[in-house]
Amino acid sequence: MQIGRYKLVNNLALAPMAGVTDLPFRLLCRRMGAGIAAGEMLTCDVRLWHTEKSRRRMDHSGEPEPRVVQIAGGDPEMMAEAAQRNVDAGAQIIDINMGCPAKKVCNKAAGSALMRDEPLVRSILEAVVKAVNVPVTLKMRTGWNPENRNGLAIARMAEAIGVQALAIHGRTRACMYQGSAEYETIRTIKQSVSIPIFANGDIDSAAKAKHVLEQTGVDGLMIGRSAQGRPWIFSEIQAALNGNESFVTPSIEEVRDIMLAHLRDLHAFYGEEAGVRVARKHIDWYAKSRASAPALRQAVMQATDATTQLDRVQAYFNALAEAPEQSLSSAA
Repeated sequence: MQIGRYKLVNNLALAPMAGVTDLPFRLLCRRMGAGIAAGEMLTCDVRLWHTEKSRRRMDHSGEPEPRVVQIAGGDPEMMAEAAQRNVDAGAQIIDINMGCPAKKVCNKAAGSALMRDEPLVRSILEAVVKAVNVPVTLKMRTGWNPENRNGLAIARMAEAIGVQALAIHGRTRACMYQGSAEYETIRTIKQSVSIPIFANGDIDSAAKAKHVLEQTGVDGLMIGRSAQGRPWIFSEIQAALNGNESFVTPSIEEVRDIMLAHLRDLHAFYGEEAGVRVARKHIDWYAKSRASAPALRQAVMQATDATTQLDRVQAYFNALAEAPEQSLSSAA
């Protein structure tokens, strides 16, 4: 699969997720088999880029090509400037966010709210494509609400303007993340445009990945929430797509080691105090559905320094490996 001059190692992408797809998580998912990974959404208002949060979101140190920056906003000139500044700073693909359904984004006439205003969509796409000499991609939903699925019209518009790939979440903005994603609209869009398309939404297993590819005929798959606490899902899906049905889910010991390495990277990236806080949600995702996860959460939430947090996580997983069938409420 190719986006502009960048040939991807496979057709699996990590979806940009605010508060999740920071540099440590992107690097981890790339190591675990993702062919491309977009950074967290960055506002197009360059006046807000001087915060610590924005500086971290713009950090791509050591990240393999192609480096993808996602920008969000509703002003064409500001979006163009944001795109150009990011390219100057090393971005190799600019992704435009028209898929985020969050109220705090949509209330600012950004994210999926833009899909209500096709003339504005055109102005933004034209401004950004004209402003940069790297591929511009677009992440969107199937429409504003089930009665207004205008994803096809926007996809055709985007292709004509010069957008070089699309990622389409199989829900409308009004659907948020409720119900099940539908793929028929994505299939219709794929049949109507020639640029590469990623299908996104509810792809949580190798079997589901194969089903979505067969149903839609898309070029690639974009994984979001299903990678939280399970970054090896990319390797699992890739193995199945390659005809290798013998993929072995990581053992408890392997999950422990992946998790501990991830936590150390978070501590180093954010600094100890912030890193410990950020790590808590990842620990929760890694421990989800495992024995005595509530006990682990309680112990970890009480940890205020990196050493204690790492020690408690390691103790929990060591105990889980030794007695996987027992309740491990005392392990943490």
